Amino acid sequence: MRVFAVLGPSQSGKTTLVEALAGLDGHAPKAMESRGAVGIRPFRFMGEDWSAVDVAGGGDCLYRAGPALAACDAAVLVVPAETGAAVLAAPYLRLIEASGVPAILFINRIDQATDRVAGIVAALQTYCGHSIVLRQVPIRDGDKVVGAVDLISERAWHYREGQPSALVEIPPGLLDREREARTELLEHLADHDDALLEQLVEDRAPMADAVYDVAARLLQHHEVIPAFLGAASHRNGVMRLMKSLRHEAPHHDVARARLPSGTLAVGAHGDFVKHLGKVVVIRAFADGVKGGQPLAGANIGSLTEIDARSPVAILPAGGIALTVKTDHLNLGQAYTREGAVALPDWALARPATHRAILTPKHERDEARLSAALEQSRQVDPGLDAAPDPMTGQWVVGTQGPLHLRRVVQDLADSFGIAVDLAPVPPSLRETITRPVETHHRHRKQSGGAGQFADVVIEIRPQPRGAGFLFEEVVKGGAVPRNYIPAVEAGVVDALVAGPRGHPVVDIQAVLKDGKHHAVDSSDHAFRTAGKAAVREALAEAGPVVLQPILRVTVHLPSAFTGALVQAVTGLKGQVEGFEGHPVHPGWDVFTCLLPAAALDSLGATLGGVTRGTAWFGWDFDHYQEARGEELAELEGAGRGRG
Repeated sequence: MRVFAVLGPSQSGKTTLVEALAGLDGHAPKAMESRGAVGIRPFRFMGEDWSAVDVAGGGDCLYRAGPALAACDAAVLVVPAETGAAVLAAPYLRLIEASGVPAILFINRIDQATDRVAGIVAALQTYCGHSIVLRQVPIRDGDKVVGAVDLISERAWHYREGQPSALVEIPPGLLDREREARTELLEHLADHDDALLEQLVEDRAPMADAVYDVAARLLQHHEVIPAFLGAASHRNGVMRLMKSLRHEAPHHDVARARLPSGTLAVGAHGDFVKHLGKVVVIRAFADGVKGGQPLAGANIGSLTEIDARSPVAILPAGGIALTVKTDHLNLGQAYTREGAVALPDWALARPATHRAILTPKHERDEARLSAALEQSRQVDPGLDAAPDPMTGQWVVGTQGPLHLRRVVQDLADSFGIAVDLAPVPPSLRETITRPVETHHRHRKQSGGAGQFADVVIEIRPQPRGAGFLFEEVVKGGAVPRNYIPAVEAGVVDALVAGPRGHPVVDIQAVLKDGKHHAVDSSDHAFRTAGKAAVREALAEAGPVVLQPILRVTVHLPSAFTGALVQAVTGLKGQVEGFEGHPVHPGWDVFTCLLPAAALDSLGATLGGVTRGTAWFGWDFDHYQEARGEELAELEGAGRGRG
């Protein structure tokens, strides 16, 4: 079986193209098996078995493309026939470049194009390090594209609605443009082939078959990206695309060479199916993968066709199947007989930056939610989930708001768990601004042995980020040494929540003096005294509230960088700078400092400013004082939690 991925921006016509390709042979194709953001369509073409892996568009789904690409022989990148839409393809071109997977560009809806095709290709080339070579030029009737000329065979085809295109003569008015475009194509190909270059230098016309051979070799080696024209909804240009895949795209042995040594299979996608549980779509890269045999260090369960109904006895090299009852297989891995090896970084999901608190609507589901999220993570590499260490509430991280909605829907559909969503408030802290010394005596008499501890403690502010420091300068044994650890423990207890209820940081506590009682003193008494003394001191030491400031790194097409500068300033962020990406053309790496409270707003802003093409990561940088209305908003968000 030969397998290719179909990628592209949302609403670019990917699924329509897959349906058109699957119907070319005249047989009723098998239904698309949609599993979340990925659909798989098996079909036959000219006596061969094929599968198209249709990955949903949009930034929230981009992480699904990595494992799918790793399992495929080639990719088809579908883009609208608009110069302004080229930037929407930038994330997919970047992924294809990083992966090394051979790719073909399909410029869709060419019948609606108002821009010049050369301009569309030039706009796409902005984001691609490899040459995009135009393989066809359009035939126009006025402003409407009605056909295309193949630049290698020099045959012209007139589009027909829902039917194969008709072979026609090249229109006389197009001859000069066709020759110019063909020369440009041959020169691009000759850059990678000495024999073709020699023919061009000697002004000899190369044979079409020889040029096709060069084009196939360059595609298979990912030297160039050929571009074809068409309109999938009218079945125009679809046969030419499929023939290019058949004759020029590599087979599974080339894809296997990109994978870790010893790879038997790759997990292309995962899902949870009612009555089946966890299922993983695998692509075999060696013969003999079958149910009950070892894969990734343990025996796999049964294998079925993608429809989850028809059993598969043995999966041949290149074949695709669904594994059932195979909990040890996870995505983002290449499976050997003995274990699993992580796929390259390009195939892995980016950090989950869109966060929310999940709370079950029904108390009976609290225990089940933990197990459901863990199972979801096994088939969704873009999902992160962990309980908040302070509240115990589940905090999930996703690739964006659409991804979060799918997670919530999957919890309801697959596990029967309905949840409420709430934003994640920033983790506020408190510190002090001036030193204070306090004396506290803890005394309690209740008939038996009493409690007695007397301490004098000074608290002092520390530099930002210095943390907590405890010292003692007690003289003369006023506080016996065996009780000093208890005093420190009491101080730590007091720092759990300051006067405004937030953890206290960057503080030094010095035990200066005290008293003890030979009978009534104890660890408990001195711990209680230490805690009370520091609590009293905190209230008098000029307490302030700190908010976390994050260092944020944004990857975005250069065209949007100027707009992001203004957006970050509006979010009370501080722009540090930006520079061109060292590897990927047309991209900038933008860094800024941003209050953690603005993180969700940044995600929403990026979606609008960059049309969903950017992504970001962040690390904690420092804490910064919050005052006035800003502080009231921050603490209000915290009180609304839970």
